[in-house]
Amino acid sequence: MDTPAAWRPDTLAVRGGLMRSQFDETAEALYPTSGYVYSSAEEAESAFNDEIERFVYSRYGNPTVAMLEERLRLMHGAEACQATASGMSAVFTALGGLCAQGDRIVASRALFGSCFVVVDEVLRRWGVESTFVDGTDLGQWEEALATPAAAVFFETPSNPTQELVDIAAVSEIAHRAGAVVVVDNVFGTPVFSRPFDHGADVVVYSTTKHIDGQGRVMGGAILGPAEIVNGPVRTLVRHTGPSMSPFNAWVTLKGMETLTLRVERMAESALALAHHLEADPRVVRVFHPWLESHPQHELARRQMTGGGTVVTFTLDGGKDEAFAFMNALEVVDISNNLGDSKSLTTHPATTTHRRLPEEARVAAGITDGTVRLSVGLEDLEDLREDVERGLAAAYGG
Repeated sequence: MDTPAAWRPDTLAVRGGLMRSQFDETAEALYPTSGYVYSSAEEAESAFNDEIERFVYSRYGNPTVAMLEERLRLMHGAEACQATASGMSAVFTALGGLCAQGDRIVASRALFGSCFVVVDEVLRRWGVESTFVDGTDLGQWEEALATPAAAVFFETPSNPTQELVDIAAVSEIAHRAGAVVVVDNVFGTPVFSRPFDHGADVVVYSTTKHIDGQGRVMGGAILGPAEIVNGPVRTLVRHTGPSMSPFNAWVTLKGMETLTLRVERMAESALALAHHLEADPRVVRVFHPWLESHPQHELARRQMTGGGTVVTFTLDGGKDEAFAFMNALEVVDISNNLGDSKSLTTHPATTTHRRLPEEARVAAGITDGTVRLSVGLEDLEDLREDVERGLAAAYGG
């Protein structure tokens, strides 16, 4: 169906890209097929010569996946979208599509563990040079981008310590160096952060997080200019195979319908818990962009419309106290996921960020006492009581 240009993001999240079959179904149709048939050999030849536009193989494209891609594209106001099998396949494919042997990536040091491995290890084996900077320091970006680069990559807010990168300022610096700016917007969410409005070129997601957001399926997405997404990115996906399955796309489409409702409620509870933790003397530091104590609070208010659903905090102590806190929780589950309707807690130093060198973890503010709490949809008072239960266990009552 044609989508009216005047529709706003919340309407697009429910109706954008909808393609009804001849049966005029209400819900989006699920097409669990690996391939497609042709009326003639000549039609197949034309399809593979790109002379006609049609589905040829679900590794290349699928109607259900196409609906999700179009819905995400419309919601972001992007030229193109490519869905992938996971968030990490989105990161790797975006950067791999942009960089070749001899190119250079400049990245913020505050990266999710697997993102750090992709930039620092995997792409280096391809002959791609990587330079890491303090993402909060514009001077370091200026210095690193005084020479040309193919890509700039950062998370904002970062996982887990919620450092922010000034998207507009870094994009301006990067573009002068000829670099494409790739932003991981998982913590920002499509609801609270619109990196394209601030100069970013490409936005990547783990749709596993808030976009499905109910712990059901994995997925990723790459959004940006058609020249990039429908060019090197799509070529890499089609010929290396990190395609999203039709079922996962269908589940994610249904998740998008409640995205704003879920994320706004989760963010409201997250901020309340952040204030609660900040007032507790047993907690050394709390990381949340909407706290006035956040060193980049003004930047957060300038480039985001909400503080997000995650609270990260450092306990007075180390691993023993962090583990005691987590093990005592009765409502919140221990998991390495985030952005779920169920509240989840993680010890980054021993799980999601364990591959980072110790000096990189310290530089990013991750200590053995750091705990990440992804806030879900449970009753806020039950979550408060659970946090108090954990703190009592960590410090002997």
